[in-house]
Amino acid sequence: MAYQSARPEDFEALVTRHENRLYRTALAITGNKSDAEDLVQEAFIRAYEKAPGFQSEEHEKAWLIRVTVNLCYSLLRSPWRRRIIPLLDSYPAAEPRQDELLEEIMRLPARYRTVLHLFYYEGNSVRDISRLTGQRESTVRSQLTRARQKLKVYLQEEEE
Repeated sequence: MAYQSARPEDFEALVTRHENRLYRTALAITGNKSDAEDLVQEAFIRAYEKAPGFQSEEHEKAWLIRVTVNLCYSLLRSPWRRRIIPLLDSYPAAEPRQDELLEEIMRLPARYRTVLHLFYYEGNSVRDISRLTGQRESTVRSQLTRARQKLKVYLQEEEE
């Protein structure tokens, strides 16, 4: 039996399946809870209005993540975004050490936060991240390497 794409009658199930993943992705890229919520909502609106017939659940997931990443990048490029100051002073984490690491991750440029989140938190491969972000695999690998190096420097400074 072929995979049935989400239509209005089962749209709630689509939202339930993907809302947390899309929110975490948007939060990792934007670093702002309100922006992440707005972008996830916009991604679901686009899915409701324009979603293609999905071939599988993986296709559905990839399409939604791609739309969310594109919306995040559009927001980060907007001139309005460059003129505001974020209000969030601390980020939620289970332990103080994790809180410090998360704050350091949020200081990284968006391109590094994106690949780190998609690789470590979402469990995507470099090839998948390449498809989701529209970058070459070599670019994704180098961004992961640079992000790890920056975090390594931070962790070494913390130990001293």
